[in-house]
Amino acid sequence: MPQPIRIAVVGVGKIARDQHLPALARDEDFQLVAAASRHGTVDGIPNFRDIETLLESAPEMEAVSLCMPPQFRHDAARAAILAGKHVFMEKPPGATVSEVEQLKTLAAEKGVTLFASWHSRYAPAVEAARVLLASAQIKAAAINWKEDVRRWHPNQDWIWQPGGFGVFDPGINALSIATHILPPMFITQATLDFPENRGAPIAAQVTFRTDNGIPVAVDFDWRQTGPQSWDILAETDKGSMVLSGGGAKLVVDGKILQEGPDTEYPMLYRRFAELVHGQKSDVDLAPLQHVADAFMLGRRNVVEAFFD
Repeated sequence: MPQPIRIAVVGVGKIARDQHLPALARDEDFQLVAAASRHGTVDGIPNFRDIETLLESAPEMEAVSLCMPPQFRHDAARAAILAGKHVFMEKPPGATVSEVEQLKTLAAEKGVTLFASWHSRYAPAVEAARVLLASAQIKAAAINWKEDVRRWHPNQDWIWQPGGFGVFDPGINALSIATHILPPMFITQATLDFPENRGAPIAAQVTFRTDNGIPVAVDFDWRQTGPQSWDILAETDKGSMVLSGGGAKLVVDGKILQEGPDTEYPMLYRRFAELVHGQKSDVDLAPLQHVADAFMLGRRNVVEAFFD
């Protein structure tokens, strides 16, 4: 058995504590050896204020998992790659498409692994949905991704700033699934709802079309209270498909075909270990490109102010 990959977590915030640290604690392929964060620490290991100090002070480290906001990810990833470290990037992989393309090229030049992770693709029913749709004739599809921002992103000011994505932070999870299970598609129109006091949208209505003309209607909203909606629907010649719960359950014509518990982040780290041992990278930019296209093509609609 190979020795565990010595890894550090950079950015000890909510997503790191909720998902990354628990996944790493159970994964025999990794040994958590350090952390770097401006505000958080991890017990039992050395902690540093920034990635530069981490790279200087922990030479035994082989990989980093970058969990900071996307606006700051490029410089951290670049520093790690130049230091010869493998890099796992929380979604979205960066604030722009071009900066991640540069990282992809740099990682190839330096011979290290770069993994742009899309955790929702590893939800338990996503692969079954992909197989179903690959063998079906799709007539139309829709995405309804609506949640309560106060519940999932409390007091996270960075997410409302330019480069923080706003409602596209959860919406990109839907797009990561859609680009995996649906035919290639492109945006034809979009409306982005910006609170008058925020720099990122709170809701978005986007229309896609596939190459063969299949319409895909997308509705993202951060103002939903009560039950949360993370659904992808498709009308096909094999029935009406609903992939719900963010990819957790697949139903066709009311019959459950696949359902399971959340194992997304353990699966992500399994994939990262495979990539490191195989000396490969995995950087799919399709979901990020769609978000960029929505901001480029979308009509800006100003709505009432939002306060946490």
